[in-house]
Amino acid sequence: MSEQPGTPSENQAGPQAVGNAQPGGNGSAGQAIAGATEDGRGYIVTPHGMAVEEAPDAKSEGSEPSVTDQVEEPAKVMRIGNMIRSLLEEVRSAPLDEPSRERLRKTYSASIDELKSGLSEELAAELERIAAPFTGDETPSNDELRIAQAQLVGWLEGLFQGIQTALVAQQVAVRSQLEQMRKALPGGGAAGQGHPQGGHQPGAGGMYL
Repeated sequence: MSEQPGTPSENQAGPQAVGNAQPGGNGSAGQAIAGATEDGRGYIVTPHGMAVEEAPDAKSEGSEPSVTDQVEEPAKVMRIGNMIRSLLEEVRSAPLDEPSRERLRKTYSASIDELKSGLSEELAAELERIAAPFTGDETPSNDELRIAQAQLVGWLEGLFQGIQTALVAQQVAVRSQLEQMRKALPGGGAAGQGHPQGGHQPGAGGMYL
């Protein structure tokens, strides 16, 4: 089958063939192409047009915000997290003199403030409760600095793991929605049986319009 110019499948980046849809009455078969946009919306392109739907996890009124939405400046949070991890290794490797510990104390307090500015109000309040700054005029000991920084590193690692889990869940939800959209196409349930999706039989004509 010759390729018709100007079809949507030519202009989609990284499409995935999800099965054949009968275009209805003209005797030719066209293939439905499914994919996802950068903002998480799923789309399906058929010979009859294009359908776009919001991702299943799109925020609805009254729903709890995702952890990915609560980290307002993820790059900044990751930079500070890597810095704190490096400082923790320094404290573990060798005892620090008093000027070094005083400097590290100020760096720790400044890091907390910078982290809170890159988080939502809810996460910033949680961080403030967990990672309380040093009080008093005395310079903290090596052990105090090590415990405080290890606690902060652990909290940040939990935050990053939560973000990764949320991203994977979003990807799975989008794929599930695309599969449901594919099944809703005319003949979508029976299409593609007997051979992999997106492939074509040896010796058969092209599968794309």
